[in-house]
Amino acid sequence: MGGTGPFPSSTGEPDKPVMGREEVDRVLARLGAEHEAIESSLLALQDHAGRRLLEGAELTGVTKDRWATTEQAISLLWTYFDAYTDALHTAREVRSRHRWSTPGELAELTELLRGPGITLPSSASLSGAPLLSEQLTVEALVDRMNRWYAEALDVIVTADAVWSALPARIDMLTAELRRTRSLAHSVGVRPGEHPSGDDLERITAELTSLRAEVVSDPLAFWSGASPSSAPGGGRPDTTRYDAAARALEDVRREIEAVLDVRQDAERRLMRLRDVLSRADRTLAEARQARGEVLAKIAASEVPAVSGPPTVLQEQLVTAAEYRRRAQWHRLSPLLESLEERADDELLRARESLTAVTAPLAVRAELRGRLDAYKAKVARHGMAEDPLLIERYDTARRMLWSAPCDLRAAEAAVLRYQQAASEVLVPRQTGPRDRRTGEVL
Repeated sequence: MGGTGPFPSSTGEPDKPVMGREEVDRVLARLGAEHEAIESSLLALQDHAGRRLLEGAELTGVTKDRWATTEQAISLLWTYFDAYTDALHTAREVRSRHRWSTPGELAELTELLRGPGITLPSSASLSGAPLLSEQLTVEALVDRMNRWYAEALDVIVTADAVWSALPARIDMLTAELRRTRSLAHSVGVRPGEHPSGDDLERITAELTSLRAEVVSDPLAFWSGASPSSAPGGGRPDTTRYDAAARALEDVRREIEAVLDVRQDAERRLMRLRDVLSRADRTLAEARQARGEVLAKIAASEVPAVSGPPTVLQEQLVTAAEYRRRAQWHRLSPLLESLEERADDELLRARESLTAVTAPLAVRAELRGRLDAYKAKVARHGMAEDPLLIERYDTARRMLWSAPCDLRAAEAAVLRYQQAASEVLVPRQTGPRDRRTGEVL
């Protein structure tokens, strides 16, 4: 847009009783240039797209109040400009009477160009008490026009900047919102059925309200300096728009997660079935092992084994039903919960089996230790030692009989181990274990 800067100011000259001819010619030339600049600026303001939009809009709030004042200022600017034009025309007419102006003409020109010779009607006041008339100098007239023009331009340019930025962005976000809502409905994310569906409704209402407010009250959505007085110093306030965009992005990610569930649901359900099946088999093995331990091991505390996780099985059936009905928004959180709990259940089953079979593991370790010492004794030719035979038979009978008293069997194995060490020590000269004193 041309003519968006302020009018050139009229600096004037130091007051003198009567202006000389050359000085009069300089002032007239300057005022003529100012007149052309003022006219160009007013015409540019009149043709500004922001002004046309403000004239045709149903305004509210601060924009309505400021535009009412601005419209009056624009009208008065033309009134001032007409008065300025008349004063300049009169001065030029006086100056053109003679090539060399007479003293009387110079005095008249001095009054026209320096004195308060411009009379304005009472309607020429934007604020304050009404006046019947007002007289201004040319310099005061231009200064006031400068100020009102800048204020009018601020309102017009600010409104135009907001309208150029926010509605288009809101429309683009609204289009993205419609696509997201369509996708959400396809996977069962609807208001009242899923939190993201409710979020989409709130975002829709917010964008509708925001756009209506931006269109009717653009000045309420500007932060910082006005664009005309400080380019780059202000900008449209996008706080609410940005919040809606972030909320929509959160919903979009949630929808994508639901879509991932739809694409991967069968594989995840199969894995869940496998994990729960392994947990059931492990628990069954633990229950069987517990019966064996109770039959074969005496004086041992064997922990109880819980039954299969029926709640998880029921939820697995529910998950399969959600998949069959394409209720992906319900399936997504249920699968996440089931996967975590199924893994925990398998771990618990394995820990239960380990705890139940611990006595059998202890018995197996004692059996292995007893046979290892017997083989060691045989290698050194002491297998026929009566004491060793007696203690070996005692320990073996305890370990291979049912129910087995582990404490007594462990003591018997230890006695056999000690007897073997005592018999073997005098006959062996090889290196010894520093911890046990045994020959290696």
